[in-house]
Amino acid sequence: MLAQQKQLISGLLQDAVNAIIDGQSLEKQPVVALERPRDASHGDIACNIAMQLSKPLKKNPREIAQTILSSLMTNPLHQGLIESGEIAGPGFINLRLTASAKQDVVKAVMDQKDKYGYSNTGTGRKVMVEFVSANPTGPLHVGHGRQGALGDSISALFASQGYDVTREFYYNDAGVQIDNLTLSVQARAKGLKPGEEGWPESAYNGDYIADIATDFLAKKTVAARNCETVTASGDPDDLKSIREFAVAYLRNEQDNDLNAFGIHFDNFFLESSLYRDGKVKDAVDTLTKEGKTFESEGALWLRTTEYGDDKDRVMRKTDGTYTYFVPDVAYHINKFSRGFDKVINIQGSDHHGTVARVRAGLQGVNKGIPKAFPDYVLHKMVTVMKDGAEVKISKRAGSYVTVRDLIEWSGAGDVVRGRDAVRFFLISRKADTEFVFDVDLALSQSDENPVYYVQYAHARICSVFSQWGGDESALDNVDLSPLTSPHEYALLSKLSDYPDILTRAQEELSPHLVAFYLRELAGELHGYYNAERFLVEDETVKLARLALLKATRQVLRNGLALLGVSAPTKM
Repeated sequence: MLAQQKQLISGLLQDAVNAIIDGQSLEKQPVVALERPRDASHGDIACNIAMQLSKPLKKNPREIAQTILSSLMTNPLHQGLIESGEIAGPGFINLRLTASAKQDVVKAVMDQKDKYGYSNTGTGRKVMVEFVSANPTGPLHVGHGRQGALGDSISALFASQGYDVTREFYYNDAGVQIDNLTLSVQARAKGLKPGEEGWPESAYNGDYIADIATDFLAKKTVAARNCETVTASGDPDDLKSIREFAVAYLRNEQDNDLNAFGIHFDNFFLESSLYRDGKVKDAVDTLTKEGKTFESEGALWLRTTEYGDDKDRVMRKTDGTYTYFVPDVAYHINKFSRGFDKVINIQGSDHHGTVARVRAGLQGVNKGIPKAFPDYVLHKMVTVMKDGAEVKISKRAGSYVTVRDLIEWSGAGDVVRGRDAVRFFLISRKADTEFVFDVDLALSQSDENPVYYVQYAHARICSVFSQWGGDESALDNVDLSPLTSPHEYALLSKLSDYPDILTRAQEELSPHLVAFYLRELAGELHGYYNAERFLVEDETVKLARLALLKATRQVLRNGLALLGVSAPTKM
């Protein structure tokens, strides 16, 4: 059901409700809500408004429903839109749309093309989505891949609803992990290998460390996005040069991983800048001034229990260094000061404890920051299966499977195919559920492979148009009245669901709903393809069916693009 159709039907029902209420003052104002019946045989639209009115009006809900339905069907504005209605169960009002109303979705898709389903509800609002945000200490792992797929799709969903979206990557380039990276590269540069005497206990063991050391000794030059060009000194005792070179090297590596994954950011933010610009100190000083901190056992504590935490938390340790959530507080003060009234962080579920602490710190600075700022999408781990067995390590990374591994394995050397599979798979489950990534399934060309199933639907339609060879622009205004078969009605109905899916997925931060929808739409298309012929002799029927196929192809392409997945014309 299209938005304008829904608005008109809601208005007609509301008029009927107002006539029944007739000025009576009700404790709770009834809300006209339209939904699709679970059973398609019950109609196209269901409304429970009669049951809402039963108690306050002290009347039988079926009697109320009949009065509303009679009023609706006598209103001349329903003509051409509502074919019939009936009362079901305890008082549901079930409505059936006319054939022309169902067919109108084809014209809507033709008119709006890649903007079909978009809205302007977020116009004028700025939203930041921060995701991946990996430490520059190694290649991106599959967890970062899940964050990338989630964050990029959530960003696209907000953009589709009119929001001004900024994608941001936060580099944790300060702290102990960078010290460990520096010592790891130094050890390799001095000829040591993992496990040998003298190898640092907390060192990174992947082959990539040896690559960095080799290039450092060769005095090579590297540069990453938003990073000054760094030339290695080649001196294995020059820890400052090793640190700068290793961080720039790995930032460049991560840039390459992100490019292979088809993900691009609008801004990169350095944790080190928060210390350099005094933002961490400012945050701590403000919290102290507001009376939200206290000294105990040689440490500085934040009174997080005032904001619902189970215990107060250390901010500054006895050695003078800050705990990990303190720069996060400073970072989010910075986000708010940049005008982002909505911020979404995509992180692993191991960051669960951070949520309460960061929000407590943001409330404590007393700067008018909303209580629920920022929003968090916390994802669970990904298990990788290949050749029937779990894969736990990558030779290059040393201790985990990388995003690049997953792309290469899933595409059998085809980067686009691999990226499509990885992105679709990683978005196809709710973020808070654990996910098994089956490389063998990603490589299969069968209905069991969800991305293949959806892309094949698009390619099938392209094949029909290739056989036809006609002018597609001629389909934009054809007679759609022949589209009345059960398969055609099912496909029309599914196409009309797309705008609501986008809205719901954006509101619930749940891009997996789009992946679910695309599989359902592909299923309707495959069923239609197997049941009907399209290039029939009857010109009117042929053009109507081709128009429906064209609209379906457009929505498949739109949904895949939102998830960062290609829509191949041949498979």
